[in-house]
Amino acid sequence: MVLENFIVLEGIDGAGTTTQLKMLKARPEAKNFLFTTEPTSYDTGKFLRQVLSGNVEVTPQTAAFLFAADRCEHVYGKLITEGDRNLVTGIEAACRDYRAVVSDRYFFSSLAYQSVGCGMTLPSLLNSTFPLPGLLFYFDIDPEVSLERVSRRGAKEIYEKLDFLVKTRSAYEEILKRYDRTQEGQGMKIVRLDATKSPAEISKIIWKNISKLP
Repeated sequence: MVLENFIVLEGIDGAGTTTQLKMLKARPEAKNFLFTTEPTSYDTGKFLRQVLSGNVEVTPQTAAFLFAADRCEHVYGKLITEGDRNLVTGIEAACRDYRAVVSDRYFFSSLAYQSVGCGMTLPSLLNSTFPLPGLLFYFDIDPEVSLERVSRRGAKEIYEKLDFLVKTRSAYEEILKRYDRTQEGQGMKIVRLDATKSPAEISKIIWKNISKLP
């Protein structure tokens, strides 16, 4: 299933997805959009952020289950918002209500990140039933460049290491190829972005593609 008015921003840490989410939110044309992130700000996501910070240690397999559980609430849970534009849970409900939803990360992150630690089989199985977005933006960047960006913002998370991000970037490439070449990704448009371009240039490309959505 494809949620045509669901838009996802993906890439390794430091690629600039969060910056672009904020820039998109500031656009007057997007005043009726809802914006969200993964992990969520719901209780399931709050626990996951403890894992990402290193305060709670779990196995790679457990992390895969936790991310999928948080995503299940994110997609299928009751529509909950903070303020009038920040979605906590309920992506499917919001899309059914004809709201455009933009998410900083989705199950493609799990396929890329969790597969490094426990292989692709478990993350693929856990995320196989989630709907596809209508539009997926992939922010491509050299891990060394992305880590330089990450280091400027302070504390690092457990995945923000060069060797891990090199493997994650490679996993993303395989995932994109899979969705490009098979029926699995039918109905989803993938837009690759050079994440080293200026934020203004990237923002322009993103809006040009969003504005073409039905």
